[in-house]
Amino acid sequence: MDAETLKTNITSGDHWLRLLYMVLFAVLLYFAGVVMVVVVVLQFLFALLSGHPNNNLRQFGESLSRYIFQALQFLTYSREEKPFPFSDWPASDDELAPVESGTAKTTRSAPRRKKRTAKAKTAPKTAKATKAPDSDTAAGDRSPGDDIDNDKPV
Repeated sequence: MDAETLKTNITSGDHWLRLLYMVLFAVLLYFAGVVMVVVVVLQFLFALLSGHPNNNLRQFGESLSRYIFQALQFLTYSREEKPFPFSDWPASDDELAPVESGTAKTTRSAPRRKKRTAKAKTAPKTAKATKAPDSDTAAGDRSPGDDIDNDKPV
């Protein structure tokens, strides 16, 4: 890097303006972290006392975590778009597609897997019998599996 490029970079107003935005979002990120801790504690207490999580707290926690992610992306130069208050507040998946009341949902970020149907298990083949069946046994005295030939493929 030559001296002229360094001088241009240092005197560029864009870099200094971004620094101001970065300081602002670092402060907002601190407060968002405090709010997230409060949401976590409240959600735990709600689930402990009622037996299930609060849907509104879950939605807010999800959108707050998306905001924190967007702010971190901006601070690390992974994204140029400034997060809230310079853009819309990030919506949770539930705000985009409402969930039935009374059901607890953890996340919709991963696709749901289809349930597998159980395949019928086949009995393992038994070793070939060494003794031939008695010829004097009547048909009524036989068990249901006596007439099966174990050598034939299924």
